[in-house]
Amino acid sequence: MAVVSKKAEEAIEKGHPWVYADEIVSTTGIPENGELIDVISLKGKYLGTGYISLHSKIRIRIISKNANDKFDEAFYERRLRHAWEYRKTVMGEDISCCRVIFGESDYFPGLTADLFSDVLVCQTLSVGIERIKSMLFPLLKRILEEDGVLLKGIYERNDVAIREKEGLKQYKGWFWRSKDQAEENTTTTICENGILYTVDFENGQKTGYFLDQKYNRALIGKLAKGKRVLDCFTHTGSFALNAAKGGAALVTAVDVSKTAIEMAKHNAQQNAMQGNMEFLVEDIFELLPRLIAEHAKYDLIILDPPAFTKNRKTMLQAMGGYREINKRAMQLLPRGGYLATCSCSHFASESMFKKMLANAAQDAHVSLKQIEMRQQGPDHPILWGVEETNYLKFFVFQVC
Repeated sequence: MAVVSKKAEEAIEKGHPWVYADEIVSTTGIPENGELIDVISLKGKYLGTGYISLHSKIRIRIISKNANDKFDEAFYERRLRHAWEYRKTVMGEDISCCRVIFGESDYFPGLTADLFSDVLVCQTLSVGIERIKSMLFPLLKRILEEDGVLLKGIYERNDVAIREKEGLKQYKGWFWRSKDQAEENTTTTICENGILYTVDFENGQKTGYFLDQKYNRALIGKLAKGKRVLDCFTHTGSFALNAAKGGAALVTAVDVSKTAIEMAKHNAQQNAMQGNMEFLVEDIFELLPRLIAEHAKYDLIILDPPAFTKNRKTMLQAMGGYREINKRAMQLLPRGGYLATCSCSHFASESMFKKMLANAAQDAHVSLKQIEMRQQGPDHPILWGVEETNYLKFFVFQVC
């Protein structure tokens, strides 16, 4: 049992599931790392039950506020089924590639599970989930199979430094694979918005492919017809390919990673879209000023950078980076051109991102006509009270 401060009590009652180390007043007994522990207020009120992490600043991750819950296999199976039924409802026909488990939003703190057609790729970032994954993963496999999703394997992408804060080792590899799934074959093919992609789930970023922008990419496809499109930070070409499929006159896909560009080219070839596409290995911060000097002509620019900040300490520097690339894109576009711009860092709040965009527009001496503001897809649900789940900001503007 852990007794927590008034601050922690208020946060839990507002819906946030984390208790920080400095919010714990006292504990009863000597808990094991990753075991379940009851959380109690200073006045003895039961607040919830969660996994304790003895090495992390996030000391307890609450998974239930019901004092009558029994944390047996049936409990976790209900949770997994609830998450899958939700995806079936909100994703419909797009269920073949989606995020099945989104950490705290599905009450599995620290667990990500992405379905890529016939492979489930999992990332375990909390010691509590690590302790029970040998139960969770087979359960999830069975639930998917009941709906006709026949997996060839479950692959773990636990090669992230944050695991070390939980006292866990980094690694990647198969948790399970079928007899016809070769160990060395760590790619699969998915279909998103009618476009085929090869997903390298062993070496690609995060779990191998970013599923959260699926419907934002489809919007770009609708806007791109007849336009010259510049897709910055293209990664493996997803926005660029949606633009090409939408009928763009020319698509220039740019990324600083040569490996990413090679995969983008491959994806274009397997969709027979390479005819009106070109690919550049360039640093966007260097490329945009050069294109402005060259008077390059683009009608639609997409800015989908990686998270420029993963903590509050580097926030000002990150906002400067966002401001720079957005200003340059606005300067490059003609009046009446279109800009799609986003941030995937939850530390860059919506209000901060809007302020940055306004400042960038002022620097570029343009006005912005907002067409749409969007967030991540519904398979990455935002749990109110947990700001960390509300991370993606996606804006589309006409530059005036």
